Parts: sequence; structure tokens; C-alpha cells
Amino acid sequence: MTAVTALTALTADPAIGTPDEPAIRRHELAGFLRSRRERISPEQVGLPRGRRRRTPGLRREEVAQLSAVGVTWYTWLEQARPIQVSPQVLDALAGALLLDPTERNHLFALAGQSDPHPETPCPAVTPALRHLLDQLEPVPAAVQNSRYDFLAHNRTFGRLFCDLDALPREDRNTLWLAFTNDDFRAAVTDLPEVLASMAGKLRASMAEHLAEPAWKELLHRLRTASPEFRELWARHDVVDQSGRTKLIRNAHVGLLRLEHTNLYLGPAAGPRLVTYVPVDEAARAGIERLQALILAEEAEAQTAQTAQKAQKAQKAEAAEPAVA
Repeated sequence: MTAVTALTALTADPAIGTPDEPAIRRHELAGFLRSRRERISPEQVGLPRGRRRRTPGLRREEVAQLSAVGVTWYTWLEQARPIQVSPQVLDALAGALLLDPTERNHLFALAGQSDPHPETPCPAVTPALRHLLDQLEPVPAAVQNSRYDFLAHNRTFGRLFCDLDALPREDRNTLWLAFTNDDFRAAVTDLPEVLASMAGKLRASMAEHLAEPAWKELLHRLRTASPEFRELWARHDVVDQSGRTKLIRNAHVGLLRLEHTNLYLGPAAGPRLVTYVPVDEAARAGIERLQALILAEEAEAQTAQTAQKAQKAQKAEAAEPAVA
């Protein structure tokens, strides 16, 4: 009898009576684990397929091996037996079965346990948050997630290192820019130290997101595009998050000494407001010049756009036939 069949019988047969919630959860958990196991090929987790494999996906003993638990114990789990499952074991199973964040949450919910490494949701960049970014002008500020993607930024931040608005969204990532973007790299005055630090920060952050597709895709892109990154990643160094004073060589206004600060937007490390505050009068004046330059460019572009619209309207009017 499969877990699904057992669950159907458990909930539908009046002779059995009303099932208790733990029993329902155990059968749901058993069916969920089996379905996740059967969808994974051995090659996906670095195991040989062998010639005589008849089981779809992984065998139970392979999941047990990958999760560092006993084969008998894991078999009982898939048989919905009343056994205790710790958060640590669930964490190991989630990794072995390559669960995404939604599946991981479902696993812990079925087991009635709290996730020791909950996914920190990226908050929506609300109108209020965008308004805050604008109000911080001319101080460069941005919203960044734990993967170092820039989710939103104000005018001055958008031109601090490079022209962020000219880049596709998938390239607006600190790691990607630091290892592949010439303009960004030229703005960083201590590039070797920053590259080593960023690789270490990514490794530290990624420890809780190893199975997530977006993180794996970023890692793949960096490894493919940058020999520097591959070399630094192979060191396995880890670096924590910390703000510090940075000397930035802006392409428009020259050297700027700025204090980098992370202001976290939730109780756990993850989404944060990043600010670069001038530490001296020269930096303050430089940031104000940068803001003025951006505003002048925007005004010039607006004037050109207005003139272009007026010209099109005049041409359209001239092309209309005269009314007798």
C-alpha cells in the first residue's frame, strides 16, 4: 500500500474512525519524501547510475547515505511509522533531496518542526521604500538582497560605480560587477582585496542556500566568466558582513571617501539598505556634484524628448489633408 493509498483509506473509511493529526502528517510526509526521492537522478547528486537500476530516481539507501542517517530509519520514515525527526535531520534531508525553499518549508511543516535555517524572504521594494531611497539623496543608497543583487537604488548610487540603469537586471549584482564589469572594477581602488572579500562573503551567505536555483545559477555564471573568481572560490575562505570606509574612484567626479553601512530590513541577515555616506567635506562636495550632473542630464534628456514629440506632432499635422 502506497502512502497516498494509505492516507486515502485513513481519511475515508468510517470503520477506522477519525484519524489523528500526527498520523495524517506522517503519511503526507512519507508520500512527499518518496515523490522528491523519485524525481532525482543519481547523476544530480554525484552518484553512479549503475547498470541494474530499476528504481526511478534515488534508492532509499542513497538518500540515507547522502543525509548521514540509517537506512532502516529512513525506510521507516517513508513508511509513515511514528518516529521522531529532528530539525537537523530534516535539514540534511532537504539538502540531499535538493529541495527548493517552498519544498523545504513544506517538509518542516509536515514534520511539525521549526526550520533552523529559514529562508529570509526578499521584501517587495514598496513605494515607501523607494521614497526613502529618494529622500536619502544625495547620499548613494540601494536595497540589496543576501545574494548581492541590487533590487532598487537612487540616482547617485546608480552612477557611483557604473551606470546601473544601463545594465540588464540579471547583471545588477555586486559579485558579477566586481568580477566582470570594467567600469565597476575601475571605480574600486583596492580591487584585489575587494574581490577576495566578496568571494568570501558569497561563500558565507551561500551556506544556507546551496540547493536554491538562483544561487547555483549565479555561482555557475561567475565560475564560467571569471578565472579570478574560480581561483578565489577554490580557497574556501569565508568573510562576514561588515561596513567600512571605502575610497571610490568615480568616473565623473573623482575620488570619494565614503562610509559603507548595511541597515538590515528584517530580523535576520539578508535584505538590507546599503548606504555610502561621505566622511569628509571633499566627498560631500563630490557627491553633490554627481547629483547635479545626473539631474542636468535628466533635464537635457527631458527637453530633447519634449522637442521630439513636438516635431512629430507638427509632421502629423502637416500631413493631414486640408478641409475644404
